[in-house]
Amino acid sequence: MGFFRKLFGHDGTPSTPATSMPAPSPAPAPRRVSYDPNLIQSMLNDHAQLGQIFSRVGDAQKAGTYSEIRPLLIQFKSRLEAHVLTENVRFYTYLEQSLAGDPSNAAVMHDFRREMNAIARGVVDFVKKYQACGFAPEQRREFADDYAAVGKLLEQRLDNEETNLYPLYTLN
Repeated sequence: MGFFRKLFGHDGTPSTPATSMPAPSPAPAPRRVSYDPNLIQSMLNDHAQLGQIFSRVGDAQKAGTYSEIRPLLIQFKSRLEAHVLTENVRFYTYLEQSLAGDPSNAAVMHDFRREMNAIARGVVDFVKKYQACGFAPEQRREFADDYAAVGKLLEQRLDNEETNLYPLYTLN
């Protein structure tokens, strides 16, 4: 008898009629995300690390050491994606649960979440654009402009999170 037949319980005997199969068990209740008193501090630490890495990218650009930019961009992208994942899975999910009875704050939180994720996508697009770049002279000028624009977006995102969203977590 084949491996998959054994695995799925087919031993060659006729199968039982579908009517004698046990009723499917109900879907498990959705898991609740519990409050983590260390989450906000961890996310603030992420912000500091992201700021440091992003500044190092700018320093390399100003110094003309473009060979240093690619690994820094990859490190930055990896750190940002990990932060956004944590934020989406632990922070926003907890807020959704705790604000379920507060439609106005829940709506504000959802709007911020959409905006923050859009900004994160823009930052990741910037990184993807330049992580494989050869930095010819015209690309260097474009990089400097894009770096400044992304820096403003990133600053806006982090400030909004720290000022408007993180207090919602600690109040709940």
